Amino acid sequence: MSLAASARAAEIRSTFVVSKSENKNQVHYAIAVDDACLPVGPNPVKPYWRMLDQSSTEVQRIMVREQRLYGIAEQRVEGASVRIRLRALPSRPITITTSRGANGTCVATTTALINGKPSRLYNILVALKLFGVDHLLVTGWSPDGSIVRERIDR
Repeated sequence: MSLAASARAAEIRSTFVVSKSENKNQVHYAIAVDDACLPVGPNPVKPYWRMLDQSSTEVQRIMVREQRLYGIAEQRVEGASVRIRLRALPSRPITITTSRGANGTCVATTTALINGKPSRLYNILVALKLFGVDHLLVTGWSPDGSIVRERIDR
């Protein structure tokens, strides 16, 4: 399945990941970029499932009923950066900045506040309970390279 925004756009397949406690499947957030590694269009960030319980290569689109937890509420493109708000965390903006890496390919750096500090976002774990979400565990790296985590109770 191609998740690219258009025939002339490339894609950075994973800018950060949302995983959940009940299985190995993950939601990845891809970003469409042009030849200069700049975001393409007004909504370049798209979530999709990596269905790791089925195979290492199986991907699927996010279903309508899953948008509440994994969907994007808002995207704002500003040059090489896209500021997004997830529907599950609207008060916690995430910034994805694209550039050309040392090897010539397009790369993305994703940042968010974690424990009140600007950090490089790696993963958001959704810890599920019987009827819904118990908490979120946001993980990333602080500017000094140490791992930083924040638990957000629901």
